[in-house]
Parts: sequence; C-alpha cells; structure tokens
Amino acid sequence: MDSVIKRFILKCQPSHLIPFVLLLFSSLSHSEWGLNMTTSATAIGREIHGLHMTIFYVCVAIAVVVFGIMLYSIIRHRKSLGAVAKPFHESTLVEIIWTAIPLLILVAMAVPATKTLVAMYDTETSDIDIKVTGYQWKWRYQYLNAGIENGDSAEQIDFFSTLTTSQDQMNGLEVKSEHYLLEVDNALVIPINKKVRFLFTAQDVIHSWWVPDLAVKKDAVPGFINESWTIVEQVGIYRGQCAELCGQGHGYMPIVVEAVTEEDYKIWLASQQQAQQSANQVETLSMEQLMAQGKAGYEKNCAACHQVNGLGIPPVFPALKDSAIALGDIQLHTDIVVNGKAGTAMAAFGEQLSPTELAAIITYERNAWGNDKGDSIQPAEIVSFKQAQGE
Repeated sequence: MDSVIKRFILKCQPSHLIPFVLLLFSSLSHSEWGLNMTTSATAIGREIHGLHMTIFYVCVAIAVVVFGIMLYSIIRHRKSLGAVAKPFHESTLVEIIWTAIPLLILVAMAVPATKTLVAMYDTETSDIDIKVTGYQWKWRYQYLNAGIENGDSAEQIDFFSTLTTSQDQMNGLEVKSEHYLLEVDNALVIPINKKVRFLFTAQDVIHSWWVPDLAVKKDAVPGFINESWTIVEQVGIYRGQCAELCGQGHGYMPIVVEAVTEEDYKIWLASQQQAQQSANQVETLSMEQLMAQGKAGYEKNCAACHQVNGLGIPPVFPALKDSAIALGDIQLHTDIVVNGKAGTAMAAFGEQLSPTELAAIITYERNAWGNDKGDSIQPAEIVSFKQAQGE
C-alpha cells in the first residue's frame, strides 16, 4: 500500500489535484453553508460579519499562496526529478521582506477590527436601558428607562421570561412545535431604530445572553454588570439562547426579542403597566382554580427539577410526592417556596412569581400525585406572609 501511494505522489502533477479540490466544494452549490456567522438585523452586526469575512478572505489568500508555493516546490523539485538543493546563507533583504509583509497585513486587519470593537463597546447615549438578570433557568427584564416621554412610571416594568414548551413535547407525547425550546411566555419588547442598552448580571451562576440576529452575546455574571447595545432596524421576532452552561436546565432558558414600531411599543408599555397593577390585586380562588393554575405554574417553573410526577431527581432535587414538606406545615412549605433553601439548588421564587402563582403552586404541590393534603393557601395569605417578612 505504501508503494502505491509513493508512486502516486511521484507521478502527481499540480493539474491532477484540481478535480479533488473541486470535489471538496461541490456540495456548496446544493446547500447553505451552515458554518458561517449569522447575517444580522443590525448595522453593527453587519459590520461584524463584514469584518469576519474580510479576515477570512485574507487568511484564505495567505493559505493559498503559502501552501501553493509549498506544494509546487515539493512536487516540481523532488529528488526523483534530479533536483539538488542549492546551498545559500541568510539574506537580510529576504528577512526584511518576509517580516514587513506580515506586519503590513496585520496592520491592515487591525485598523478595521479596532474600529468595529470600539463601536461594539460604545453603550453611551442610549434611548432605552434594560437590566437583564439570569436565573436558573429563566431571564428577568427590568426597564430602567423605557425611552418615551412622559413615561415616568415605565421603570415599574419588571417581568420574567420563561420557557413555555410543554412537558408533553419534551417527553415525545406531543408533536414538537415550530419553535420547540425557543418559545417563552413573555418576550422582551423593544422599538426599532432606537439604541437599547443592556446591563447584564446574574442571580446565581454565570449565564450568557445570546441573540445571533442582533449580534449580542454577553456573559451575565453574579455581582458584576456587563454592558452591550443594539439598534434593531426591522420589525420581527429574534430568538436566542443562554450560551453558558449553567446547570441542569441550561437548554431550557431561551430568549425571544420582539422588535416593534414605536407606536406599538408605547401601546405595549401601557398594557404592561396595567397588567402589573392588576397582578398586585389579589382575589380569593376556589380549590379547582388553584389546582388548575398550580399545575400550569408547576410545570413551567418547578418540573425541570422536581419532575412532572413529583418524584424529583434525588438527592439533588428531592421528591415532592409523599414528602415531609408537601405534607407538613403549610407555613414552612410557603417559606421554602418564597425564600428558597440555603445550601441547596432550591431558588427563591418570592420575586419571580406573583402571589396568585405562588399560592396556586403551593396548593397544587400539597394535593397532587396522591398527596391529598386537602388544604390550600390563598394569594392574600402570600401577601401577608411576605409583608410579615418585610418584603
């Protein structure tokens, strides 16, 4: 076998390699090349993509020249053709040339790269400021400055964005939706043609907020604030994901950004303010209402750890079925759900969920999977519980 390969190499001419090179690129004419960067819906994103392609073409050109000369030399000046190496000593001129050329190439690449980097980090003079906080496993959006005149109450807009893909889809019991694992209950809404500044941090572990179409990818680190920005030019929905491994539910914290016109943005702001005022108003719910809302809330917020059937994944995520917590004192149960449990993976949901959602989930956990405790807790009791703790 070695002799066959050796004879092929000895007889090979540069023209013989052309069919093999063309074969490598033949598939490109039949399908999209999915390895390249995403073309962006923003000007800065297109600038980044253009820089990427420029550097890529420069690297390809260098590779073609260097490897072309190398292959030509290997094939045309091989020993079997009688080639004899010519002895020579160093040449100052040659060394200057092959040092100056790479230097000029690097400078030519560094100038546009520096310009793009400076633009990427220019978060000043923003129209809207949004604080993005990563949680296991959801995102929290707080509009610090909503960017509209006479919108002094806009800073009250504060909501969580959570995956809405059903457990049945994840378990193969339903047909997967078009945006499987990329759909949320509350999208981040921003107006087009406005500079939006993002301030990233995290509540628990490191996350990374990544929306390829907007050319934004920034780590969210507990105790630190990282900044980025975007100006979306086209109305549309842009999807992304957490890009930093952050635990068991890492694949279940998608990002959905909805870019709308300024008029629609103002309408959305008004609806959000009204919705948040309504969320603070509590009402008494029947057991059936609590169980129905609790099931939906549990599957969205709790099932990733404690499982849909309440059996958990011991010992990290304990079972709730027949557990001492779900069958014990309801005030202790409420305290754990609202405030979390130190030293464990149990997060505090007091800030993440409304009193109605908290009451429904606690009631559901105490009466599902055969627990049949028979008791319940009302949203007003959750409000009183939190007030007693000074929240």
